[in-house]
Amino acid sequence: MKILVVEDEMIIADNICMILEDIGYEAVEPAINYPEAIETIEAENPDLIILDIQLAGKLDGVDLAQTINKDYKIPFIFLTSNSDSQTLERVKKVNPHAFLVKPFKKEDLYSSIELSMHSYMQNQQNKAGQEDVSLIKDAIFVKDKNLFHKIKLESIRFLKSEHVYVEVYTVDDKKYLIRGSLSRLSDRLPANFYQTHRSFTINLDHMDAINSAYVIIGDDRVPIGKNYREELLSRIRIE
Repeated sequence: MKILVVEDEMIIADNICMILEDIGYEAVEPAINYPEAIETIEAENPDLIILDIQLAGKLDGVDLAQTINKDYKIPFIFLTSNSDSQTLERVKKVNPHAFLVKPFKKEDLYSSIELSMHSYMQNQQNKAGQEDVSLIKDAIFVKDKNLFHKIKLESIRFLKSEHVYVEVYTVDDKKYLIRGSLSRLSDRLPANFYQTHRSFTINLDHMDAINSAYVIIGDDRVPIGKNYREELLSRIRIE
């Protein structure tokens, strides 16, 4: 997972980033205030944000959390030492996924990250009808036992429906199996994904060739259903 730390004390921020790297996460360059955090979120698309409540500047961590909830839908963990009752009341309204109280141990950080991501994924699955997949920005997280495997959307070539499951085929020739509905999952994917058949959805960015019957993606031929053909051809501007 890619994690952003928003903390205005650089020694603390760098220490957290070192711990994150040590326990196997990817830590992006930390941000020290609201504007830097927004800029980094836009540039890096983190999967999780560790956010200090007290930040330098007019807008604090609670203000940033409100923006994250509204515009980015990324799970976040609050860092805190001691906050006044008024700030805590504001904190309750933004529904943080976890709290870390300074100072904390490496084990506390790891537990907070894993529990907050698990909670967030479960919530996403409930909204999606109990599928074993959660969509966060530019990736899907596929549940396998107790782990969530991150698959970048850009790496997906196509998806194939198999009864109550969906097979996800990626550019590195891997296949992931998801319990769920192809049509429901396709509806949640960005515009470069298109359902060509009742059993197939393709990533248009990986399409190599097309005729009236099928699409070629690498060594695979993906069929085009007659009910999907006209719109697909219009999408790729074929007269």
